[in-house]
This record gives sequence, C-alpha cells and structure tokens, in this order.
Amino acid sequence: MHQIARDAKIGQGTLYRRYAHKGELCMDLLQQRQERLGEEIAALLTATATSTALERLDGVLTHVVALLEEQGALLIPVAGTDARYGLCGESDAGYFVWLQELIADLLAEAVERGELASLDVPYTADAILATLHPMFYHFQRQERGFSQGRILQGLRRIYIDGVKTQRNTEELADV
Repeated sequence: MHQIARDAKIGQGTLYRRYAHKGELCMDLLQQRQERLGEEIAALLTATATSTALERLDGVLTHVVALLEEQGALLIPVAGTDARYGLCGESDAGYFVWLQELIADLLAEAVERGELASLDVPYTADAILATLHPMFYHFQRQERGFSQGRILQGLRRIYIDGVKTQRNTEELADV
C-alpha cells in the first residue's frame, strides 16, 4: 500500500481512508473486468443454448481460466487465503456464489440429461472452484510451470471427461 500511495503521489493515509487493505483496492480495479466476464458468460450461454450442458460448462471454464491468466496478479490479494471467496473478495462474495450456482446448474443439467454419471453436484462445483482459486492457479502456473492450456485440459479431463456416463463415452469413441 505504501508503494501504491507513493506511485500515485498521494499520502498513504488518503489511500487507507478509501481502502482498508490491498485486496479492496484490487477488487475496485477488477470490478469492470468481473462485470465483463459475467456478460461474456451470459452471451456464451445464449449462443450455445442448444449445446450440451458439458459443452457450455467447458465454455465457462475456458472464460474463467482466461480471467485468471489475465488478472491473476490482482485476484491473488483479493482472494487471499480464504477458499470461500475463490475468484472474488469477501466484499464481493455474491460473484463467487453466482459462479458456484452456475457451475452447479450446468452439472445438474448434465446429470439430468444423462451426459454425466450421477454425482454430488454441490461438492463437484466446489471442487472445480477450488481448482480455480487464484492462489492455486498461480501455484500451478509459476511453481509447477503448467501452461494455461494444460490446466484447462486437466479441468476438462477430471470434471468433464472423467465423470461422463458410459453411454456418452462410447458415443464419443464412435465419432
């Protein structure tokens, strides 16, 4: 916060009157991008309304991974170490709830349509979001050296391909 105040040529007290900590400042900087992500996902879901639930889930995961790649440096202080807030800060937990519900709805639809084997939808949605936590994503990118594509392929392999029904898997093999 000291460096930010210095670079902005304002007093540190002025900065702290507006932002209690760096996470709040980062959240402010992320607000527009987060809104744009919501619009992008809404457009994706509209454009792919006739696609399978799993194809739409794949699109959502792709957009979220792109956000992590693009805004990871700002998302880490916002998310902190509290997994409940995932891609957002405590002050914006509504975004996390929205994303969790979206993923859970797509998973439930996939189970209902027979695209996925029966599974614990809330747990699986939480597991996906835990994998997409900014600190975990950063660890995979920086410490493990995984590419953005490798992470996305891993998500697909575990949470889409890995839980498909036998019938769905056989249909894919025939293609």
